[in-house]
Amino acid sequence: MAEGLRERKKRQTKQRISDIATGLFLEHGFVTVTIAEIAEAADVSVNTVYNYFPAKEDLFLDRGADVVDRLSRYVRGRRAGESAADAVLRELRADVEGVSPGVGLFPGWADFMRVITEAHALRSRLWAIQQEALDDLTRTLAEETGAAEGDPLPMLVAGQLSWLHGTLLSWIGDQMVKGREPAEVSREALVLLDEMAALLGEKVLNYATRAAG
Repeated sequence: MAEGLRERKKRQTKQRISDIATGLFLEHGFVTVTIAEIAEAADVSVNTVYNYFPAKEDLFLDRGADVVDRLSRYVRGRRAGESAADAVLRELRADVEGVSPGVGLFPGWADFMRVITEAHALRSRLWAIQQEALDDLTRTLAEETGAAEGDPLPMLVAGQLSWLHGTLLSWIGDQMVKGREPAEVSREALVLLDEMAALLGEKVLNYATRAAG
């Protein structure tokens, strides 16, 4: 269904507030900047900011919902004959090869991480997002395989795929903080991804394979 004018304006307003807030956080630090200052800079009321972002942390980590659902989307979109792990590996390789900002391959990553490192509230929120993503993937794998209640495999496979994703992003982040070029880090990340894939067992690699046809 096409996006209506009202919905588009709301989305644009939300993105503008987030962009302005992010710029202020990068310049002055997360703790220092107040909601009132963000509202003033965005030319909206404080209540408007809270209507779009219930917590201050959401202004900086505004793509949390996308991160929570990312691996589940990959799994649900797997191709015929492709397992959950195959789909995740394929999508991650595409992001790395494409030097995608979604996996941290952009020059401003060091500044982004500095803001998070300096703010306990952001570190806590990031950890919560990661846990939500793990729980979401566990539910998705259980649904996709029709696993019986109490079956530990969805949780165990979700843990392995979350490790793969988290380790890749952490390594990329460490390299970007060192000021390296995204394209160079991308090439080495592909090698790392292959090495991590080789560590996965056959049970994980073959789990939740979509039937052909």
